Amino acid sequence: MGFIKAAAGAISGTLADQWIDFLLPPDNLPQTAVVFPAVPKGQNAGRGSNVRGSENIITNGSKVVVPEGYGLLTFQDGRITTFVAEAGAFIFSDDDQQAKSVFTGGGFLSSTVESSWERFKYGGQPGVQHLAFYVNLKEIPNNRFGTQGPIYWDDHYLGTQAGAVTRGSYTLKVVDPILFVKSLLPASYITANAGIFDLTEVNNPVSEQLFNEVVGSLSAAFSRYTNDVERGNRISSIQGDALGFAKTLSSVVEEHYHWTDERGITIHAANLLAIEYDAPTAKLLEDVQKADALSGGRGDSFLRQSAARGIQSAGETGGGDGLAFMGMGMNAAGGAVGGLMQNQPGQQPVPQQGVGQQAQPAQAAEPTPADKIRDAKAMLDEGLINQEDFDALKRKALGL
Repeated sequence: MGFIKAAAGAISGTLADQWIDFLLPPDNLPQTAVVFPAVPKGQNAGRGSNVRGSENIITNGSKVVVPEGYGLLTFQDGRITTFVAEAGAFIFSDDDQQAKSVFTGGGFLSSTVESSWERFKYGGQPGVQHLAFYVNLKEIPNNRFGTQGPIYWDDHYLGTQAGAVTRGSYTLKVVDPILFVKSLLPASYITANAGIFDLTEVNNPVSEQLFNEVVGSLSAAFSRYTNDVERGNRISSIQGDALGFAKTLSSVVEEHYHWTDERGITIHAANLLAIEYDAPTAKLLEDVQKADALSGGRGDSFLRQSAARGIQSAGETGGGDGLAFMGMGMNAAGGAVGGLMQNQPGQQPVPQQGVGQQAQPAQAAEPTPADKIRDAKAMLDEGLINQEDFDALKRKALGL
């Protein structure tokens, strides 16, 4: 009795597998899915419904749709048999006896009697397993990383070691699906009734491993980026240079962990969402910013403006004798500015009083109104004061 039931079951399953299916991606697929099974729809051009076909058998003539940005891998008994890397609709064809169909020229005897005998030996189950899986070839976003404590790197511009806590995200791309599946994908995701392999899934062991490898590469990536002369050696530019930083990070990861050569994946882009410097690095950066602000022509302009504001304030408050400040006058102010700038390129050094020389008493000659006006005009021409300041000084000199 059991023998008949087994044989009857074998014939029934064989006939059900003659339906030609459409295989498509599953519904509601997350953007971060990397590998997922092709799902048969179970209808033949809308006619009938194949609800009794054996699982994991793809009959000849079945149509598989590959969307843009995805590849398709087919397996037979755990072995990769085909890879499709372009978008379109493809007809499945296989010489294996279990895949033949009476609807696609396989012949009734060859596809039912012979195959039923093969299934009978396996208790009415298929003697072979066909599986099809899609591989996401697009950028896979939202792969986050972050450090719990500071990472340290040798900073060429600062001339010392710098440290910071940082966090960000990167996009990953599968550049070799076959290598990725063979070397990194867990076996449970390429078996019958497999689920969706999603890198953002909680407790995903692969995602956790990639996270640790990226975080372990950050220190070397920061050091390599800041010591790259072509990038200006500035850590401050790293947050605005997503592609440049991604290239540096990817090169370090590849050097240490061989993602591309051994796993078929690569970092395509990366963004640092925050860099929180430790206290010594923050203080050093503050000093560097001040030094930058006072360097070159900006420092020259800053000193001239400071001198002009001091002279203007003295003139407005009277400073002892009203414009007595101008008595040592504008010449003294000009000398002050000149002294500040004596070490600038193109300036003649101011002679220093030698050892043993006696200081000569200053000759304080009372300036005339004309002298005061000329000095004020010289300051106006040099941009040390504006027209309103000049007019006020002129009226002061003339006693108006």
